[in-house]
Amino acid sequence: MMSIEDKVVVITGASSGIGRATAKLLAERGAFVVLGARRLEPLQVVADEILASNGRVAFKATDVRKRADLEALVSLAVEKGGKLDVIVNNAGVGPISRFDELRVDDWDLMIDVNLKGTLYGIAASLPVFARQGFGHVINVVSTAGLKIVPTMGVYAATKNAVRTATEALRQEAGPNLRVTEISPGMTATNFGDSITDPVMKKKIEDDLGAIAMPAEAIARGILFAIEQPPAVDVGSIVIRPTAQG
Repeated sequence: MMSIEDKVVVITGASSGIGRATAKLLAERGAFVVLGARRLEPLQVVADEILASNGRVAFKATDVRKRADLEALVSLAVEKGGKLDVIVNNAGVGPISRFDELRVDDWDLMIDVNLKGTLYGIAASLPVFARQGFGHVINVVSTAGLKIVPTMGVYAATKNAVRTATEALRQEAGPNLRVTEISPGMTATNFGDSITDPVMKKKIEDDLGAIAMPAEAIARGILFAIEQPPAVDVGSIVIRPTAQG
């Protein structure tokens, strides 16, 4: 494994869950982490935790639905760190429901955040990677796209769209750009917060409480992909709780 010390890593959705765990782990290993999320207050809390452990961090309010916000976050990383080694497109929402409930606003939100937000992160980082001659795109997807179940239709569709885009990018990337997709299974995050169907919200929260693995498990998978030698590209990692079917 290669040291990740002094790597500059942008992470979206960094104020909680997988993003927060990844930020703390990478900073602990010596990376300079640049964090984005919609709300500044939780970002400040994460940054303070990293600084208290002598880590290096910068952060900026970032709505991944806005292309300019992703461009500004990447620019901050280059300004403060002098380069960009990795972008972790992690921000995501999951207001799942049955199709016949017609929660179309929720569908639009998942498309805007999960799919378009990831594409905007790719668009913001690729010009920097091209100038540098190196870089690494990591997209956080989901096992929901590997096993399709009721209520997950639109959510899984957005995640599978990202999976498809990730594989196409990997094939286009050439020898100097690494591309990875991470598919988490049931993970202890605030996934249920965006669910607008009260019955489904309770079910998901109960399921998470029963079998979910800690967000740190996904952070370790992301670290594994980053710390490989430059000529090694980890294309896909699936991480599930052992109790998940």
